[in-house]
Amino acid sequence: FNDILLARVYGHDSVLELAKYSDAPVINALSDLHHPLQTLADLMTLQQSFGKDQLKGKTLAWVGDGNNVLHDLMLGCALLGMNVNIATPTGYEPNATILAKTKELAAANGGIITSTTVAKEAVQGAHVVVTDTWVSMGQEDEYKKRVADFDGYQVNAELMSHADSTVKFLHCLPRHPEEVADEVFYSDQSLVFDEAENRMWTVMSVIAAQLGKI
Repeated sequence: FNDILLARVYGHDSVLELAKYSDAPVINALSDLHHPLQTLADLMTLQQSFGKDQLKGKTLAWVGDGNNVLHDLMLGCALLGMNVNIATPTGYEPNATILAKTKELAAANGGIITSTTVAKEAVQGAHVVVTDTWVSMGQEDEYKKRVADFDGYQVNAELMSHADSTVKFLHCLPRHPEEVADEVFYSDQSLVFDEAENRMWTVMSVIAAQLGKI
């Protein structure tokens, strides 16, 4: 009775199980391993800001948790020939298999992927700085530990001063002040509200494509 299933779940296995048994297309709206629709909105926002064909060779710095948002964002950046600098605390690195795939894609498209535990190293010369929540769904009991582990990872004006003069900031929202300071979040460098609007357009486009409308 469905033309499309849009699934927002906890475990990624739930998406795979739906796809296995569904005759209709299954769109991953979010799982613990991937968040592809967010990446579409992020890359659309960057194309609007820098120019549609101007992302190749640009450097994106990720500062924070090596989570589902990072997984698909670094894959998407690698496909476009962007460089990705990843800064995470020890123990919060991205999935090793997805990171290896990202490096393969980057090598094929002229990009470079680096990893560090020092936020300033990742941000140095970056054209885009991105962060996300430090406490994802289902991790609420870990809040105090995570906030302590991410000490020094707040995106603020001092950190952004190490980036390129044209740097832009992204956050998929909702944001918490420990992740990004108001001085960045509400600045001209921030694209977060365009990014949020583009979530609507990109999801609509994916649905329309699966229905054969475009």
